[in-house]
Amino acid sequence: MKREASAVRKSVTKIAPFALAAGIWLAPIPEGLTSQAWHLFAIFAAAIFAVIINALPLLTAALLAGSTAVLSGTLDPVKVFGGFANASVLLVVVAFLVAQAVVKCGLGRRISLYVVSMFGKSTLGLAYSIFITDALIAPGFPSNTARGGVLYPIILALSQSSGSVPGDETQRRLGGYLMFCGMASLSVSSALWLTATSANPIGVSLAAEQGLAVNFGSWLLVASVPALFTIGLLPLLLFRLFPPGISATPDAPWAARESLRTMGPLSRDEKITAVVFGLMVIAWICAGTLGLNLTAVAIAGLGTLLATEVLTLDDIYLQGGTLATFLWLAVLFALSGQLNELGFMGHVGEHLASMLGGLSWPIAYVVLLLLYVAMHYMFVSQSAQVLALLGVFLDVGIQTGVPVHLMAFALLFASSYFSTLTPQGGSQNVIFVASDYLTQRELYRLGLLTTIFCTLVFLLIGTPWILWVGR
Repeated sequence: MKREASAVRKSVTKIAPFALAAGIWLAPIPEGLTSQAWHLFAIFAAAIFAVIINALPLLTAALLAGSTAVLSGTLDPVKVFGGFANASVLLVVVAFLVAQAVVKCGLGRRISLYVVSMFGKSTLGLAYSIFITDALIAPGFPSNTARGGVLYPIILALSQSSGSVPGDETQRRLGGYLMFCGMASLSVSSALWLTATSANPIGVSLAAEQGLAVNFGSWLLVASVPALFTIGLLPLLLFRLFPPGISATPDAPWAARESLRTMGPLSRDEKITAVVFGLMVIAWICAGTLGLNLTAVAIAGLGTLLATEVLTLDDIYLQGGTLATFLWLAVLFALSGQLNELGFMGHVGEHLASMLGGLSWPIAYVVLLLLYVAMHYMFVSQSAQVLALLGVFLDVGIQTGVPVHLMAFALLFASSYFSTLTPQGGSQNVIFVASDYLTQRELYRLGLLTTIFCTLVFLLIGTPWILWVGR
């Protein structure tokens, strides 16, 4: 009986996404939307739902969604497959490949041993070192994806040197904990600094249209208290939500120092990788000033590592997970962008926001912020949501009486910390997701709980602070 019930549940789970797609597709099209936008929503919603309930792997759901959008005539093939040429998608994939060189040559292990020698008395100490490192380097990086490319190889090396590998259910939790800490740190550090992600200047320009002038210093002042409070507590919260299995490692610093002595001086490949990686980081930092393309910098770095044989074509061929990541990210990125271009996101935002017209401004403020965060389930890009919805939500908030600076800063900060809501909620996440240390179910669960925590902190602590200093 149990086997039969289990089989029935699996069958229902497999069918549910297709039933959802059919139900939405055949439902009356809301006024103000085209049939094209409505049908694309049916396909996209079903794909995300399939992943959430574990009916289909992310890659499978994305490929089925993309092919259905084309074969049903909903979208032109060029628009669906255009995601494969998107610079952000390519940056994620290339950064992931470059990270393999840091691990392969031993430089990642050397760096991880140094980190362990400084902070390695506990797994929690390692987690805090990730958050602190990210927060310190964030203002110099206009891309949190590029920053993820810096953090990932160090976290991967830390995990591997601790004996944590994805395929071992008993050992993977330490790596899974550190990987998600990397994702979470990127979301909070992006809220702390104006220059930490490209979505922030976009949001600031939209806020300026409502008369709010924000510069580097004013952003930091307003963000500092809620962001630093979050950084102080989030590693501990994640430690409770996803226990890594190993907590105390009192002998680790001494062992790490001994291992560093055993490794000796830097090898040829380590020196080349260090120089290439260092130049990539400098170029990413100076990209805005020098007019450099982030993806071109990453590709140049990968080409150099291949030319010097630090990486080989065999190393590239072995990275099957990278190809899978490239496929699903490109498709979902394109579909999400088309939902925005077809006006679906703006339509939903306007209708949801217009329902708040009769509410007092404090209630309207809270509801608008919660809706804005929740709607990130439908986006594969932070910048796309900022462009589609931030201006709409800010305008409605002002109309209901919410102070301009409060509504603007709340939406601006949310545009960073909601990136962990889903594995595809920000392109920087994909580097860590592709490590396979965490299951899709774990990623959605931890992403939801982390986003709820950040939202509560920025509401309960950030709101009074913004009202006090943000004028």
